[in-house]
Amino acid sequence: MPAPLLDIRKLSILRDRTTLLSSIDWRVERGEHWAILGPNGCGKTSLLKALTGYLTPSSGEIELLGEHYGQSDWRDLRLQVGLVTSALQASVPPDEPALETVISGKYAQLDLWMKITPADHRAGMRLLRFTGAGKLATRLWGQLSQGERQRILIARALMAKPKLLILDEPCSGLDPVAREQFLHFIDALARQPKAPTLVLVTHHVEEITPAFTHALLLKAGRVAASGARRTTLTSKNLSTIFGTPVLLGHRDHRLHLRLPAREHGASFTS
Repeated sequence: MPAPLLDIRKLSILRDRTTLLSSIDWRVERGEHWAILGPNGCGKTSLLKALTGYLTPSSGEIELLGEHYGQSDWRDLRLQVGLVTSALQASVPPDEPALETVISGKYAQLDLWMKITPADHRAGMRLLRFTGAGKLATRLWGQLSQGERQRILIARALMAKPKLLILDEPCSGLDPVAREQFLHFIDALARQPKAPTLVLVTHHVEEITPAFTHALLLKAGRVAASGARRTTLTSKNLSTIFGTPVLLGHRDHRLHLRLPAREHGASFTS
């Protein structure tokens, strides 16, 4: 059997007497696409920081692409992990053309200073067209909409040909139309034969498109449920992590949550 893409065992992180993560087990096989779901403060950000080497574990093991945390140079390994997060947006120079932002992903730089080769130019343009942003090549970062920026950042992440692509709340700040367009693109990307393994971090089940095969549910720094989408994304499990009864439904092949009807509704009296 080939080694898993990611294997996390008994991972715990404590800081200033606060437990951020407690005994996390998570295994990602090649060809799977995962959604990480949970409320604010559940440990999603801490898990991502540990995975990308920005937060040192207190105990446990992380194996990524066959390499073990603490035994390999995580700075080199990080180049094989694409990350799309709104936190990057503030670091992109407002006067940088979109094509340069994409090419910067190959060199893990923000504010690209290296000379662009013809091969880099061709690869960057190919990825811009792939993400539906080909017409934005010369557009400056400061002139792009939120949805356009997210597509540019995905193209940037793909520039390094990562094995794993992490999408950290990528729909944050998008209007409803831009969100749906973006989710259709993500679903299509996941279905590409040579697509990297995708990890979508979100608060919203509506953003988990059909291409995502597995889910990891977190609550208070612990794994509440993990595994195949069909058995993990259930009303019972989601009620547990959100701390209130919710009902999971399907509409047009997409998930949605609703609160159960109350026998006695609240009233308003002026």
